[in-house]
Amino acid sequence: MISFNNVSKIYDMGAVKVKALDCVSLEIGGGEFVSVLGPSGSGKSTLMHLIGCLDTPTDGAYRLDDQPVEGLKRNDLAAIRNRRIGFVFQNFNLLAYATALENVELPMIYKKISGRERRRKATELLELVGLGDRAGHRPSELSGGERQRVAIARALANDPDIILADEPTGNLDSQSGKEIVELFRKLHGAGKTLIVVTHDRNVAAQTRRVLNLLDGKLVGDRLN
Repeated sequence: MISFNNVSKIYDMGAVKVKALDCVSLEIGGGEFVSVLGPSGSGKSTLMHLIGCLDTPTDGAYRLDDQPVEGLKRNDLAAIRNRRIGFVFQNFNLLAYATALENVELPMIYKKISGRERRRKATELLELVGLGDRAGHRPSELSGGERQRVAIARALANDPDIILADEPTGNLDSQSGKEIVELFRKLHGAGKTLIVVTHDRNVAAQTRRVLNLLDGKLVGDRLN
């Protein structure tokens, strides 16, 4: 499903050029549950941004289901993101003024799905993540773990093939973090491709495969 061939990403900071990824080659098949493990500055988030079509490589080739991605225009990348990829972020990225239900509905608004169908599906997704009784609550009325569950429900709104999670347990207590990882395992069991970016070895140990990044290079690729 996902293929990188000697992918590099260089950020031009004016007088300084920063190589965030250095000739990374990898393949991730459909239905895999993969963690990307490494310290701060290792290139984990850059890798996630490239996989998620939020950015494009400076060098090398990225194919998603055999479709070249590196040469696509911004609108084409946005269409892939909206159709194929769900994102979960460390800071949740929920709208503070909107209810849990309204936050989950948001991606479906962009796809012009009718209000009635949006509410039906958002309700179903909140029930899937164990928050059926919290649909009318705003983020400030939810715990960190509950907010992350809303974010996961929102990531599932357009039924993407791939879920990308960037440090999804980073702002959670240990128990909430375990519950989020268990939810990911459930989604993997349902056939989703999950890629979790983390610096936490305990989180990585719960995935089926671990990619290790260091200084922008892929230095390890092992099965758990």
